[in-house]
Amino acid sequence: MSESHEASDAERAPKPGRAAAPDRGDHALKMKDLCERTGLDRQAIHFYVKQGLLPPGKKTGRNMAWYSEAHVERLLLIKKLQHERFLPLKAIKAMLDNREEDFAPAQQRFLVRLKGLVAGDGAPDERRRLLPAARVLERSGVSQRDLDEAIELGMVVGTEVDGELHVAEADAWMIDLFGQMRKLGFTRDLGFTVRDVQFYEEAMLRLFREEIRLLSRRLSHLPPDEVAPMIEKALPIVHTFLTRYHGARVRDFFAPDSDERDDAAETD
Repeated sequence: MSESHEASDAERAPKPGRAAAPDRGDHALKMKDLCERTGLDRQAIHFYVKQGLLPPGKKTGRNMAWYSEAHVERLLLIKKLQHERFLPLKAIKAMLDNREEDFAPAQQRFLVRLKGLVAGDGAPDERRRLLPAARVLERSGVSQRDLDEAIELGMVVGTEVDGELHVAEADAWMIDLFGQMRKLGFTRDLGFTVRDVQFYEEAMLRLFREEIRLLSRRLSHLPPDEVAPMIEKALPIVHTFLTRYHGARVRDFFAPDSDERDDAAETD
């Protein structure tokens, strides 16, 4: 009896010179499985991992990683948000980050019920409407290179329709504003690229997440249909505050102090 038991243990032990198989847990899918299940290619999946939208797989070797069903679900959600709702990757990441926040169940239910009540009229249609990229580039004066960079960074949604690149109408304002900056002299020759706008976007996303946390903590005990008009009326006030606060900080920074004014007066 004991000999049989010892033999069984010996069979289970790793053979000399061979490492024990790593514990993959629920990570039973290879990269090719992810591609087959989601219809995405390897490059897209690796890009999502790099951008922080998808957690990395469980490494079992230098060039081998395993994935779980949760990865499939996340990829399908990203694909739906990007290709059906035409949301830019930065917005998708913000949504996914908020889904993972440690909200109490009551707060989660409140946020779900609140969605669609705040400024919902027409927003989905604007997000789904597409404009030919060539038309947007012509009116804004932005180069194809700038647009490609904005799409690559996940700031603007670009999709092909009958072989022609289109952008979401809801993102066109960003391209138009960047074109205005180009016309003011902030050119690529001076080193200015679309990537320079990223820190603004990241700051706004952090601000947005803090706003969601604040709303869920303070207002989740109220009916959503009562909270929605409060938020809609508060948004213009918040936007005015942000604009004026930023302007004030810029003026304060560039305004000469008293010593500089005295020096300028003596020079005159």
